[in-house]
Amino acid sequence: MATPVAAPPAPSNIKRIVAASLIGTTIEWYDFFLYGSAAALVFNTLFFPTSDPLVGTLIAFVTYAIGFAARPLGGIVFGHFGDKIGRKKLLVLSLLMMGGATFAMGLLPTYETIGVWAPILLTVLRLVQGFALGGEWGGAVLIVSEHGGDRHRGFWASWPQAGAPGGNLLATGVLALLAAVQSDEAFQSWGWRVPFLLSGLLVVIGLWIRVSVSESPVFLAAQAKAEAAAAEGAKEEAPVVEVFRRSWREVLAAIGTRFGENISYYILTSFLLVYVTVHLGLPKSTALNAVLIGSAVHFVTIPLWGALSDRLGRRPVTLIGSVGMAVWAFVFFGLVDSGSFTVITLAVTAGLLLHGAMYGPQAAFISEMFDTKVRYSGASMGSQLASILAGALAPIIAVELLKEYDSSVPIAVYLSVAAVVTTITVAVTKETLGRDLTRSRR
Repeated sequence: MATPVAAPPAPSNIKRIVAASLIGTTIEWYDFFLYGSAAALVFNTLFFPTSDPLVGTLIAFVTYAIGFAARPLGGIVFGHFGDKIGRKKLLVLSLLMMGGATFAMGLLPTYETIGVWAPILLTVLRLVQGFALGGEWGGAVLIVSEHGGDRHRGFWASWPQAGAPGGNLLATGVLALLAAVQSDEAFQSWGWRVPFLLSGLLVVIGLWIRVSVSESPVFLAAQAKAEAAAAEGAKEEAPVVEVFRRSWREVLAAIGTRFGENISYYILTSFLLVYVTVHLGLPKSTALNAVLIGSAVHFVTIPLWGALSDRLGRRPVTLIGSVGMAVWAFVFFGLVDSGSFTVITLAVTAGLLLHGAMYGPQAAFISEMFDTKVRYSGASMGSQLASILAGALAPIIAVELLKEYDSSVPIAVYLSVAAVVTTITVAVTKETLGRDLTRSRR
C-alpha cells in the first residue's frame, strides 16, 4: 500500500516555518561571520601577535579555515541523524552548539594573559562552530523545501539562504556600531567581546521560535515507508553510504554549484576588510559600512532571485550570477582601489547582487537533486565539501596572493576562475525545477 503524502501546509504554516528557519540561520551565520570579521580586525593582534600585520591576519584566517574543515564532518553526522530521526531535532541542536561556542569566545582570555592556550582554545571553539554550521544549512533549507509545494519552492527555500547576509548584516552592523562609538583602544581591549556575548541572547530567541515548528511532512511520509519496509525484513544502508554509492554525481554537482558562489562571498566580505584596511590603509569603518549596505541589499534580493528561479528554472538564474561574477571580479577591485566609500559600496553591492543570483536558487536546486531518504546527508555533504575547497581557502589564498604580488589582479583572476567552474558545472547539470520531492528518482 502506498504511503499517503501529507498535504501542503497552509500559507500561515509555511510562513512560520520559513521564519523559524530564517531566524535560526541568521543567528548561526551571525556567529560564524563574527569570527571572520574579528579575524580580519582584532584576532591577529589579540590571539596571534606577530611583527607583520599581514602574517598575523593570515594566521587568524587559518583558524577561520579550520572552522570550515569541521563542516563536512558536521554535515555527515547531522545528515545521518537528520535522515533517520528528522530535521527539526538536529536544527535545535546545531543552534545550541553554535551559540554556545560563540558566547564562550567572548569570554576567552587573550594571548597576553594565558599565552599559547588562547589561540588553542579559540581554535577548539572554532571547530565546534564549524561542526554545528555543517549540520545547520542542510536541515534549514530542507525543512522549508519539504514543507512548501513544487511551484514556489525556489522562493520559500531561498529565505533560509537570506540568513547568510542577514547574519553578516547583524555581525557587521554590531561591529560597525562599536567601532563608531568606541576608540580603537577600547574596541581592542574589550569592545570586540560584546557581539560574541550577544550571541547568548540571540540563541534563546532562536530556540523559542525554532522549537515551535512541525517536522517535514515529506520526511514523515518517507520515515513511515521505511519503517514499514523494515517491519517486512528489508535492510537499508546508512544514508552516507547510500549517497556515495548512488548519488555521487549529485554530490559533485552540488560542490561545483557552490564553488564560485562560496569563494565570491568570502572575497566580497571577509577578505575585503583586510584589503581595505591593510592594503589601502583606509579606516575599518569604510569596509564595514560598505559590507553593511551591500548585505542589506543582498538580504532583500535573495528571495527575489529564488522566486525568479521558479519561473525561469534553477540553472538560468544561477548562470546569470556565475557568468556575471566572472566578469565583475576584475571590475570589483578596480572600483575598490579608488578608495572612495561610495564607489567601494557600489562595488560590494553589485558583487553581492550577482552572488545572490547563484545563492538564491541554490537551496531548491541542491535539495531537488537528492531523494528524501538521503537528502539531508547528500545536500549537507555536497555543500560542506564545497565550503572546504572554496570558502575555507578563499581568504587565505587571497591574503597570500596580496602578500606575494601586492596587487589585486591575481585575486581577480582567482575569483573569475572560480565563477567559471560554477558556470561549467551548472551548464552540464540537469534542470530540477518542478521535481516532486516525494518521488524517488530511481
